[in-house]
Amino acid sequence: MEAYRPPTERTRFAVAGARANVAAVLGSQPRGDVIRNNVFAGLLGLAVLIALAGLAALLAQAVVEGAPALGTNLITEPPSTIDTANAGFRPALIGSLMMIAFVIVLIVPLGVGAAIYLEEYADNTRWWNRLIELNIQNLAAVPSIIYGILGLGFIVRGPLDLGFILLAGAITLALLVLPVVIIASREAIRAVPPSIREGSLALGATRWQTTRRQVLPAAIPGVATGVILAVSRAIGETAPLLLVGATVFVTFDPTPLGANGYSALPVQIFQYATRPQEEFQTMAAAGIVLMLVVLLAMNSGAIWLRNRYEQKW
Repeated sequence: MEAYRPPTERTRFAVAGARANVAAVLGSQPRGDVIRNNVFAGLLGLAVLIALAGLAALLAQAVVEGAPALGTNLITEPPSTIDTANAGFRPALIGSLMMIAFVIVLIVPLGVGAAIYLEEYADNTRWWNRLIELNIQNLAAVPSIIYGILGLGFIVRGPLDLGFILLAGAITLALLVLPVVIIASREAIRAVPPSIREGSLALGATRWQTTRRQVLPAAIPGVATGVILAVSRAIGETAPLLLVGATVFVTFDPTPLGANGYSALPVQIFQYATRPQEEFQTMAAAGIVLMLVVLLAMNSGAIWLRNRYEQKW
């Protein structure tokens, strides 16, 4: 009688056997197909290396050029056109963090709610549901400057008439990245096995109970990935903010509803980069490094939370 093996050991043996079968099938392919597959894989690897090399070169250039200005002044001092040695990005940093916080508050419930409706409740045979899906897919590819014009016409002025305040910029950025969250959330919800829904419904749960307690928790890692991608795009946008009130030079800390003006990191970096003096070019490079650090810190925290929740689930 065969000795008992733990489930993990049996799984390892099954994976090894399947891998050996696949290798045997691939090894029996014609030599020409094998060569073409290897060439294609090599070209893909070369493309990835070229992209990574270009990214590394840009990052290295920003660090080298901005090294003289790197320090605590970047986050503790306001910008200055006179004392550039002690200038910083404090108002722009606070503005970016506040806008991103508002963006997350807006896109998570709206994006996830829209995805749940389209995947779990919407009837695809209805023309209005197909129209909503088509518009969401098209809006994901609209240039950001168009959202800036939309924000200027309908949020800063027009029906909402909020004025040139930080909240208007946050709403504009939320509209910009909302299609990304909806599409990613739909894919995450669609990836949940149908057996989970069927088992829950078979036990007497309602559709909403199944969605809230079974489908949505299983889809949270994918939803979190979409939110991370959306926030990464929002924090680096400049064009729409210039149209909805973000000024290029602010020396005071902004407030969400303050009408005195506000700024953001990409706008402040743009202001420094357009000046011909070398010290402002150095400040622009240092601002790029600061924005990358903020972005990496936010993404690292979000990825840690996603992985932690995924392990619990």
